[in-house]
Amino acid sequence: MTTEAQRGTTAGATAPMGLGHDAPAPARAQSGGGTPPLSRPRELRPVGKVLPEHARTHNRALVLQTLYSAGAQSRADVARATGLTRVTVSDLVAELIADGVVVELGQRGEARPGKPATLLDVDRDAFRIIGVDLSGHRRFLGAIVDLDGGIVARAEVDRADATGERAVGLVVELVRGLLARTGTPVLGIGVGSPGVVDQGGTVRSAPNLGWADLDLQERLATEFGLPVHVANDANVAVLAEHGATDRDDLLLVKIGHGVGAGLIIGGRPVVGGGFAAGEIGHVVVGTDGGPRCACGRHGCLEAWLAVPRLTTQLDALDPDAPDAASARERILAEAGRRLGIVLAPVVGALNLSEVVLSGPAELLDGPLHEATVETLRMRTMAELGRDLRLRMTEQAEDIVLRGAAVMVLSGQLGVS
Repeated sequence: MTTEAQRGTTAGATAPMGLGHDAPAPARAQSGGGTPPLSRPRELRPVGKVLPEHARTHNRALVLQTLYSAGAQSRADVARATGLTRVTVSDLVAELIADGVVVELGQRGEARPGKPATLLDVDRDAFRIIGVDLSGHRRFLGAIVDLDGGIVARAEVDRADATGERAVGLVVELVRGLLARTGTPVLGIGVGSPGVVDQGGTVRSAPNLGWADLDLQERLATEFGLPVHVANDANVAVLAEHGATDRDDLLLVKIGHGVGAGLIIGGRPVVGGGFAAGEIGHVVVGTDGGPRCACGRHGCLEAWLAVPRLTTQLDALDPDAPDAASARERILAEAGRRLGIVLAPVVGALNLSEVVLSGPAELLDGPLHEATVETLRMRTMAELGRDLRLRMTEQAEDIVLRGAAVMVLSGQLGVS
């Protein structure tokens, strides 16, 4: 016998926690500014079968995903799109309306036989999300994000090379300030952190921040009494990029205070058994030594490519020297060559056709970009090099903030 859960398709890669029946009805708020990057939401593919005991949670997320992706729909429309019965859809919609997540928009306008259908949609003004980006060289960034990924308000704190508990204090200060600026209920807090972050939100290792086995997720949840989701900044960024592209195989390289990569293969995020997939920043490039890295070794990719390293080298150049321009180009090209050396086996092994760079365009988009492309073409099969595209993200410094919103939507509502 086919169950309701088996008829549908999974709404997201993360099982939603959802909102309880006693969740307060949220206050309405004005829509925020910014260009919503999540207006073409794309589902991350499921990672396992839906068990009978999880069917209701799954079906709830499926209804929400359908409304979030398609916009205004009737109950009958949702039933057809999901494969669920109308009775099941009506029951779930009633629960979602009571929780303040879904709203009735009124009757369908066009003339049709029979009683006019009532249209439904996700109440996109019902909640806000707090997004935090800890990947910056000099600043920690934060934003209030609406359910469509639009930035409503921004904030930042000067990192000033803070590490350890001082850095944790700055994160708390940033989040507290953002929460004080919104009167709309907050769905959750999403944080993109450098380093190796496990599925429980513990930062196992972030050398640049002086963090080791820091339970950042639990610390923030206890501090603010809200759901919190913490993940590696590059893994968070690739979620936002995935929502803005039509590719299910995607590698995003995040270059900031450190260097990391986020990977989606076949529509599924790849984190690795030790939660360190994409930690290319501490791969030693070549056998010629190289600059000392924050991890203590010499020649790591991060030591060649991280923003502090590049800016220090470039700032040391004499702008009045006759070869200043060529010296700048050599520094950036060498960093790009080292990046290409690390990426070539990854591109070859996974047969990737697109790699995205995220970081300061003034450093990455030019000689560095060109040298990376040339190195990739020299070190991979001709067929791969011909089809490979290396590009800058179009989401600029907002990519982690918006990826954090994706993470919270998936974790709390099952929407991706």
